[in-house]
Amino acid sequence: MKIFILAGEASGDRLGAALMQGLQKAVPVVEFQGVAGPEMQMQGINSLFDMSELSVIGLAEILPKYMGLRRLLAQTVDAVLVWKPDVLITIDSPDFCLRVAKAVRAANPSIRTVHYVAPTVWAWRPKRARKMAQFIDHVLALFPFEPPYMEAEGMACDFVGHPITAMPPATKTKIAEFQCSVGLDAMRSALVILPGSRRSEVQRLLPVFCEVLSAPDFSEIQLIFPTLPHLAQVVRDQVAGLSQDCFVVAGEGLSAEAAAAQRFTAFATAQAALAASGTVSLELAAAGTPMVIAYDMGLVSRVIIGAMLRVDTVTLVNLVSETRDVPEFIGKNCKADLIAPALVQILQNPQAQEHAMRTTMERLGQGDLALADRAAQAVLARL
Repeated sequence: MKIFILAGEASGDRLGAALMQGLQKAVPVVEFQGVAGPEMQMQGINSLFDMSELSVIGLAEILPKYMGLRRLLAQTVDAVLVWKPDVLITIDSPDFCLRVAKAVRAANPSIRTVHYVAPTVWAWRPKRARKMAQFIDHVLALFPFEPPYMEAEGMACDFVGHPITAMPPATKTKIAEFQCSVGLDAMRSALVILPGSRRSEVQRLLPVFCEVLSAPDFSEIQLIFPTLPHLAQVVRDQVAGLSQDCFVVAGEGLSAEAAAAQRFTAFATAQAALAASGTVSLELAAAGTPMVIAYDMGLVSRVIIGAMLRVDTVTLVNLVSETRDVPEFIGKNCKADLIAPALVQILQNPQAQEHAMRTTMERLGQGDLALADRAAQAVLARL
C-alpha cells in the first residue's frame, strides 16, 4: 500500500507519526511519501522539503511568502500525481493541505483523499465543510462533537480521539531526572512558557509573555521554555533580558520520541503554564498543568477572524469540557497587564482547573486501549 501523508506543523507531525505507527501495524507492506517533521521521519518517511517552510500563520502573514508557498504547493501536488498513492492523507494546516488535496482531486479523481483534523466549522466559517466536500472523501475528527458537521456535507467522518490522551504519565522519577538534566532547582516553583510552534507566533507572542514575566510576582520563579530546535535561538535571544533563571528546552541532540517525552515532562514539572492557543492546551491538560492561554495575530487577521468567530472561547479545554475554567486573553486582550493577574491567580489556586482538565481527557478517549490505532483503522476501513 502506498500512502502520501502531509503535515505542516509540529502538532500535525505528532498526529502523523502516531497514524503511521498504526498503519504499519495493520498493513504488512506500506510505503510512505510526503512532507513531514522529525517525529514522522522517525517512522520512516523522507520529507520532500523542510516542514518548517510551511509554518506561517494568519492572512497577512502568508502574503509575503506567497510565491514560495505556491512553489511548495506545486512541488507537493506533482509528487502526489507522479507517485499515484492509494490514499492522500493531509493533516491539519488547511491553508496548505487542502489546496494540495483540491489540486490532486482536479488532476486525478481516483486518488482517495483523507483530511486529519476536522476544520473548526463549529467555531467560525461554517461553509468550509461544504467546500471541502468537493475534494475530501473522509475526515478524521479529534473531537466527539465534530462528525455531524462533516457528515451533513456528504463526507465520511470518524471520531478517532486525540493521541495526547495515550501519553504515558510523567512520573516523579522522570520529573526528577528532567530537573537534574536541565539544572532546575526542585525546591523552587517553575512556570512553563509556550509561545507557539511557528516562528511568526513566537516573534509576536514572546515579547508579550516576557512583559508578563517581568512583573514582580514572578521574580523568583524558574521559567521553562519548551520549543523546537529551529526556534531555540529565537527564544534564547528574546528571553535574554529576563532576570529569572530561564531554561530553553528544545530537544536538541535527542530523537523525536525522546524530545516529545522531554517536552511533556517539562509540562508536568511546572506549577502552571502560560501558553499560546492551540492543541498545546490539551497537552497541558494531559500533564495536569493548569494554564493561562493568550494569543494574538496580525491586525488584518485579528479583525477578519474576530468578526467570523461563532464561539465565546477558543481554548480547547474549555470547549471539550463545556466549562470556561481556563482564562484566555485573545486578540486585543492579549496584554501583559491583563494576563499577569490571571497567571498569579492560577499559581495561588491550581486546583481550579482540575475538573475541566480531567473531563477533557475522558471525553477525548483517555483509558481507551484501542485509541492509538483508531485513526489507522478508520482510514483502512473506508478504503
